[in-house]
Amino acid sequence: MTIITTRRTLLTTGLTAATGLLVGLPPALAAPPLRPTEAPAGTGALPLVPELAREVDRSSFEPHEQRFAPYLVTLAAMANAIDDSDTELRGYQAGGWWRTPSEPFNARISEHVATFAWFLTAERSWNPYRGDPALVARLDAAIDYYLRLQHDDGSWPEYSPDEHSRAATAFALGYLSKTLDRLRAADALPERRDAISASLRAATRWFLDPANDGVWTGEVLEFANQPAAGLAGAAKALHLDPDAELSRLLHDRVQYFLEHAQSPAGFLYEPRGMDIAYNLNVTLTELHELQVELGSPVMLRTVRRLADWLRYTVAPEPGGVGLICFASGAARTPMDYLDAVTLDRQQRDLGSVFTRQVPGLSVFYPAQEDRAAQRTAWAAAPEPVAPLEPGDTNPRIPANIPYGERYPTRRRRDVALRTLPAVRRSRFTELRTDPQHQHYLFARRPHLYLAAFFGTRPNDVVRAGMGLLWHPQAGTFVHGAQSSNTACWATVLPNGGTDGASDLTATYFDGPSADGLLVPPEQVGTLEHDLGVRWTTTGGNVTGEALVRDTGVVREMSTTMDAVEQVPLVLGPDDVVRWSDGSGATSETTASASSLTVVRGDVTLTIDWGTAVEASLEETERTFFADGARRCHVLRVPVGRGRRVDYTFD
Repeated sequence: MTIITTRRTLLTTGLTAATGLLVGLPPALAAPPLRPTEAPAGTGALPLVPELAREVDRSSFEPHEQRFAPYLVTLAAMANAIDDSDTELRGYQAGGWWRTPSEPFNARISEHVATFAWFLTAERSWNPYRGDPALVARLDAAIDYYLRLQHDDGSWPEYSPDEHSRAATAFALGYLSKTLDRLRAADALPERRDAISASLRAATRWFLDPANDGVWTGEVLEFANQPAAGLAGAAKALHLDPDAELSRLLHDRVQYFLEHAQSPAGFLYEPRGMDIAYNLNVTLTELHELQVELGSPVMLRTVRRLADWLRYTVAPEPGGVGLICFASGAARTPMDYLDAVTLDRQQRDLGSVFTRQVPGLSVFYPAQEDRAAQRTAWAAAPEPVAPLEPGDTNPRIPANIPYGERYPTRRRRDVALRTLPAVRRSRFTELRTDPQHQHYLFARRPHLYLAAFFGTRPNDVVRAGMGLLWHPQAGTFVHGAQSSNTACWATVLPNGGTDGASDLTATYFDGPSADGLLVPPEQVGTLEHDLGVRWTTTGGNVTGEALVRDTGVVREMSTTMDAVEQVPLVLGPDDVVRWSDGSGATSETTASASSLTVVRGDVTLTIDWGTAVEASLEETERTFFADGARRCHVLRVPVGRGRRVDYTFD
């Protein structure tokens, strides 16, 4: 374990003074009682925060605040893990509750000060920790430690003691400003409040400095969630402590964000490419906070453009289970699918506040009726509320709850689903491009929806080429994963490398690439019938050609060595899968066959490679949606140095 170096003057508040500041905040009536604790040994030891003496009454929570319950039953364990030794580690949040590396230099670990401050000051019938002397003492120590981690320039470290981290500083601005707001409203810890205020002022100045290229990364504003969080935190800090110069810088940097954080394709950069999960789960929530603190809908146009983009990256799976996602083209966090009704304990739902002004976002959140039914069932459940495990706590969830939510009605959500591009139209071609030579292709034809990435990959996580094949009645048949050469739709070489792990230079044609008319990227969107695409790997060892037709896709590969066509098939429990010889193609089977058919209800997908070869079908661990009924199976077909493979829907 690395011992930190003190970077600020040690600020201490005596235990007697700290606890006395909250005498006017009695625990809320009817809260579950606390279990008595013994005085800790040692003169410097902090008192232990008592555990709950009985189970939490689930029915006492307002529905939208049920998400506090797991934190309530975990609070004592989290707070009591705070180091109370007479060393420089005093106040360190030990126990691995939040963020890695779980090392004393990582300022991100301290972000739960906002969680502790909320429970210390919130008046709720179910919250016995309001005004608790032991909690205020441990919060005081935790804040002190957090502030001592701050560098002299106002930044905080994350991955090493000497790092000046944009992320750690951005999120510190948010969590510490929320903590200061709660403490001021309760008139608690006045000396510590002064220290937080000074710390926030230094952090705001560092973060908003236009010359700080560690934050403002040029024409492409990388990891857009981080500057969004820093702007939201700075806005809240300046709302609490106005400063004309810093406010001017804030508005200047908001404008910079608007101009550089969003790709012309519509996504917000994570880090330099698209990422469905981070845009939905983190960045949207920060944009709402920023608008609240500024009192102005400055991000609304950005959110509308983002919603327009996100709606191309998903398609609804039959049966209402949720959305399948174009995962292989994402540059950061894996998100293969999104359930129609997600778990309630998550941070994404704050973004639902945009659904009234941006109706297209409604597909990404549960319907009001479904969430209400879920919460009613939770309140009536007889089992105790389970505490959270270390590593499974997230300060953003309790911090987001006070900002509200606005789930769409089921009718509004159904309307939004029907207007998804893949559903609303049966024929279109959409090519979204980014100046970094990124091409995102979405092609809808009467029997299919296809998503693909071509061009320069933003990082090694992205798998280029085709990534999603969906049928409007039967759902997903092919789904490629990111970060894997064994789970992407690709041509595989003898060394295990794939064309999906290369940059792919693509050209587009009106018709087959062999004799069709070459079409520049800016005109690809005009093509509504047969779309031809040709791509070549950086080293030239694979050339691929595809023809997107009304009834399917034709792929042809030409390689410098023997290769394999790899197809990540999504199969359901009722699918009938057979080789061309009539034998059943179950998991872990091989056959000398010239084709494979998948029958799903009234829809049949035939994958035909023309000549009998020893092909295989392998079951994988990847499943889709909450029921886990759909599972990925990888089809592998030897294609020599060139072969045509037809994917045809009947």
